[in-house]
Parts: sequence; structure tokens; C-alpha cells
Amino acid sequence: MVSEELMEKVSHLPTTPGVYLWHDQYKRIIYVGKAINLRNRVRSYVRHDSRRAPKVEAMMRRAVDVEVIQTKTEMEALILEATLIKEHHPRYNIMLRDDKTYPYVKITVQEEFPRVLMTRRMERDGAKYFGPFTDVTAVHRTLKLLRQHFPLRTCRNMKVDRPCLQYHMGYCEAPCMGYVKKEHYATYIDEIVHLFEGKRIPLLDVLQQKMEAAAEELDFETAALYRDQLQSIEKVQEKQRMVTQRGDIDVLGIAVEGQLACVQLFFIRSGRLLGRENYFVQNDGDEPVTIMTEFIKQYYGASTFIPKELLLPLETEDRTLFSEWFSAMKGQQVEVSVPQRGYKKDLLRMAEENAHNFLNERRRQWQYNLDKSGGAVKKLAEVLDLPRLPERMECFDISHTQGSETVASMVVFEGGRPAKKEYRRFKLKTVQGKPDDFKSMAEIMERRYGNERDWPLPDLIIIDGGKGQLNAALPLIRKVGVSDVPVISLAKRIEEVFVEGKSESIILSHHSSELQLLQQIRDEAHRFAITYHRKLRGKRNLESILDHIEGIGPKRRQALWKHFGTMEAIKAATVEELAAADGMNHKTAEAVYRFFRLSKDEKKKIIEG
Repeated sequence: MVSEELMEKVSHLPTTPGVYLWHDQYKRIIYVGKAINLRNRVRSYVRHDSRRAPKVEAMMRRAVDVEVIQTKTEMEALILEATLIKEHHPRYNIMLRDDKTYPYVKITVQEEFPRVLMTRRMERDGAKYFGPFTDVTAVHRTLKLLRQHFPLRTCRNMKVDRPCLQYHMGYCEAPCMGYVKKEHYATYIDEIVHLFEGKRIPLLDVLQQKMEAAAEELDFETAALYRDQLQSIEKVQEKQRMVTQRGDIDVLGIAVEGQLACVQLFFIRSGRLLGRENYFVQNDGDEPVTIMTEFIKQYYGASTFIPKELLLPLETEDRTLFSEWFSAMKGQQVEVSVPQRGYKKDLLRMAEENAHNFLNERRRQWQYNLDKSGGAVKKLAEVLDLPRLPERMECFDISHTQGSETVASMVVFEGGRPAKKEYRRFKLKTVQGKPDDFKSMAEIMERRYGNERDWPLPDLIIIDGGKGQLNAALPLIRKVGVSDVPVISLAKRIEEVFVEGKSESIILSHHSSELQLLQQIRDEAHRFAITYHRKLRGKRNLESILDHIEGIGPKRRQALWKHFGTMEAIKAATVEELAAADGMNHKTAEAVYRFFRLSKDEKKKIIEG
């Protein structure tokens, strides 16, 4: 229900272009949009409309305030909207997840002596990018061959005093030492660029001759090696086929099926199809044209390159605006069109077919993962009566020794599998020195759900413990604004599952895949927390002992830790080995050596002073 205060505020909004930002009760930005007429656009959200999308309904149940930023033109509003979405990651804006499966080949032509490397990120850094390539093995094999044939540098830093091992092995001509002229080095780069542009280069003829010569000498293993190298280059060059003679074009295809949508972007440069990128969005009832326009704003707002033409599969009211925006960014006229016939329509059809195929492949992969694990994720949603599949689950655990070195872990499972890049560790600040699991939990929930806005919200939160731990954690989670994510706890004694709002626990069969999945998540959180706690405790114990040795201060203590790595190694070291550490001298090394050979009582006397 929209408050009278908010309705009054909306009725007095300006009628100029601008950007509007919806806030929830915790003053977090949950949606950013642009408008030609701010008052009319925002008013459409607060009036009752039974036909609007479920996502808008859910957003307006949480929205309590709106903020507007006026701009002079709709173009300024468009640019500002893209910037704010990128900065705040609002929950109800369509957020794109790019497909990082396929690599690119990057040639750092902006450097005086360029490097050739594989990367999975395109950046606006002046380098040349080729790809993406679906056959990763072929790319690896091609780059290995190029490094053998062309003595290129691989190091990032050229400010060195002497050539590295690559030079002595004959893999680099040491441009860092001035041993090769820039013009000569440039010939290597030109030939490699030509190769990735799909052109015939002398290297291919050399490989062909070597393969034929080896075959004539009945050295079939060597001939097969050259054959594989040639085939790898051919696979890399397959992507560079000619599709049109009409310059630089981006072709956008979109596929929407159920709750998933895929946007596929084809890149045509100088008439050649150089590659594609795939982006996925969670579709919460948005129209395909809405997904398409959101993609354009987010992608090209941070793009490394603006083409001369963009082909769209659907008409949008922002098409003219996009054309003006791109033209201003590129400094020349950029056309945005929706082709109806001809070769451009064929390009669009190809992009849309690929988007559908890629989306279906992802769906099959997801279904395979579910089937492989016994459908544990799906069964978990059924037995716990969850509102949606728990595709992302987060579990927390706390570890300490009588209140000291208190740490917490957060592990994340996506699709029933560990997503280790999403794991987080917390060194708690409010409870060091005295055990207090309630305060520990409060700090974790505030830091995870109150402060970290860039992390996506989970579909299920799991607390280690029984009903008491669940009842203690729930108010803390709801307090920081997570109101619509289910929370459960798992008690270890008989593996009871406690669910919010239910007085009785749920007992799952010990042989069921859904309980085994919960156990795996809980045990992983415990392992991750214990590992971090032991690391901090071991470092603290080492430092506290070394602090009592004469001549050892923070710098020497750190040097010993860095040099030897473990307490046992320091204890076992000779005087000479101790003296070899950075910052140590013979006198201090003798003091360390003697200390570790004192009796237990003698050490205790020194420590207690």
C-alpha cells in the first residue's frame, strides 16, 4: 500500500526528463529507471494496475520512497541511468550475467613490444582482441606454436637488470635489454595479427612442408604433430569467415524461455564474423523488448568498441535515442536498425537461432546436473515448501577458541554444487576475547546482507544449529532488509531441519539426497571456518612466542615467518640458517636458537617476565 506522503511527493515531481530511483525502508536503491516525463513515469508505479508484471508488484511492496535526478535531455538521462545501474546493482533491474566459457586472444598492440596471450575479459585498453573461441584446446596449441616460432616477450615488467630465463632458452629476444629493434619485433606481431584475421601466413607453409617431409620419411608421429598444429590454426581461423562487405556491425539476438533469457551478440569487423558473446538474465516476467533495451544500456555503457551499425530483432521506442548516444560516443554517425529483409535479416535470424540453441544447451546442462545429483535441489524445494528452487544457497559457521580469534565462514552452493569463488571469510570485530554466538551472528548478518550490496541475494539461507539458533538469526536477517529469502537451520544431533514459522522440525531420511546436500553444505561451512581459524591461531601463537625473544621486533618476526613458513621450521633451524633470513644478524639468530632449546619452565619464566 502506497503511503499518502509518497503519493503527495509523486504528484509534485517535475515533468522534465531524468532518472528515478526507488528506495526500500533501509534506504537501499532497489530500482533505477529513466523517463522523458518523471512525474508521469513514476505515477504509473503507484497507481493500481492489475496487468502489471509480478516483478513490479514485488518491487512496489518493498518501495517506500523515490528519488529523482533531473536532466536536460533524455540522452543525459539514458547515460546517467546506465551509470547508476552499474554502480548500485539494484535488485529489481535486469542484471546481465556474461558467459565466461570462451576465451579471447589478446594482442597488446598498445605496448611498445606487444605480448600475445589468452584472456576471458575484454577491456578498453587499446589491445586487439580475437574470438571468442569455442575450442580452447586449439587456442592453447596455437599459442604454444606461436611462442615456439616467434620469440615474443611474456613478462609484464620490462624494467629489469638482466635478461630472464626465456631469453637464455631462446624463446625471447630480450626487448627489455634492447637486444631487438622495435621494427623487427613488429614484423612478428603483424604476422600473428594476420593469422588471427584468417589470412595465409608463411608459418602455415612451413608446417605443411615439414608435415609432408616427415610423412615421406615414414616418421608418422612427427607428421601427425604438424598435422595437429595445422588443424588447430584452421579451427582458430574458422571463426574469421566472411559474412558481408559492409564494415563493423553488431548483431543482437534474443531468446526468452520461462524464467531464463539469453542475449547473443555477434561481432562483424571489417566484414568478418569475429565472434560472439552470450549474456543471461533472470526473467521475472519482463517483455523481450525490455530485456533487449536494458542489455543495450548496460553493455554499451561500458563497451570497448562502438560499431558503425547495430541490428536489433525488435522495435523499441529508444532506437533513435540509442543511435544518438552511440554517435556521440563514437564521434560519427551510428545506425540502429530493425531489418525486415535481405542479408541483415539473415544475420539477425542467425543470432536468434544461436541464442535459442545456447539457452537450450544451458537448460539441458542444468537439468543434467539436477538429475546427476538425484534432483537434490528440486527435492529440497519440495520437502521444505520453498517458494522457488534454491539455486543459490548460503550457509554460515562460526569458529573460535574460548572467544579468541573468532571467525566466520560463508559458503555458497549454486545448482547444488560448491561455488568456491563466492565463498567469504569474516574476521569478527565485536566479540574478540569472549564467546558470544548471538553477537557474532548479528555482525555476520549485518556485514553480509546489510553492507555487501554487490553480492546477489540467495534463494535459501542455512544456519548451523537447532531451533534456538534459527530463532536468534531470523530477526537479525530480517532487520537488515532480507525479507523474502527463506531461512532454515540444521541441527547436528539427529539432523533435524527447522523452518521459519513451523514449531515442529522436519526429519529427513539419512539416505535422501536432499539431506545429504544440506549436510555437505553445513560441513563445508564448518571446514572453511575451521581452516581460517587455525591459520589465524597458528600465526598468533607464533608471533606471541617470538615477541619474547631479545632482538626480535615486528619486522624480524615477519621476516622469519616469511623465510621459514612454519613454527617447526624456525625451531629446527641452525644459527646460520636463522641469520640468513632478511634483517637478521648472527647475534639475534643465536638468541632465537637458544630460546627454543630452553626448558619449558625457563621459557615460561621469560614469557611471564
